[in-house]
Amino acid sequence: MAAPKVLIVTGDAAESLEVIYPYQRLREEGYDVQIAAPSKKKLHFVVHDFEPGFDTYTEKAGYRWDADLAFTDVNPGDYAALIIPGGRAPEYIRNDADCKRIIQAFFKQEKPVAQICHAALVLVTAGVLKGRKTAAYPALEPDVRAAGAEFVNSEAVIDGAMVSARAWPDHPAWMREFIRLLKAKAPVSGRSAAA
Repeated sequence: MAAPKVLIVTGDAAESLEVIYPYQRLREEGYDVQIAAPSKKKLHFVVHDFEPGFDTYTEKAGYRWDADLAFTDVNPGDYAALIIPGGRAPEYIRNDADCKRIIQAFFKQEKPVAQICHAALVLVTAGVLKGRKTAAYPALEPDVRAAGAEFVNSEAVIDGAMVSARAWPDHPAWMREFIRLLKAKAPVSGRSAAA
């Protein structure tokens, strides 16, 4: 039996750690993970870091990584769960009609969704954040509140089938909770849901 598939939606200038960590962590658990972007191409990720003397994060060039498919080619029904990394990619993928279609489908079907950092911007534009509680990069608190959602400054916030976090330092708690939820809803064949 084929492993359940998990979709990551992202694009250029996504935070390297927020794409690669869940990608590798879920593959380690036995899931088939695919990356979708506005087009099927080699993506350019970035590294956001926190340095003394800066009032905000800094950005450096990160890894390059292949997108497996374009948003337009995604059938959400083929996937058990969705991950939306942060970085700057959410600023522009949120305007893609197919990206919005994908996100709305996962929320409508109540499939597990993990979103982190600036990913909340995509959920706002897709119209799925209103009435929910979510973590996000703290500078997005006004955006989250303006969308009618409750901002929670915590490392892993669970709201139904959605698990959110502030940024890559929250990865251990964020992925632990998301994997727990994912295993309950879509276990990998041959592995117990409690594993």
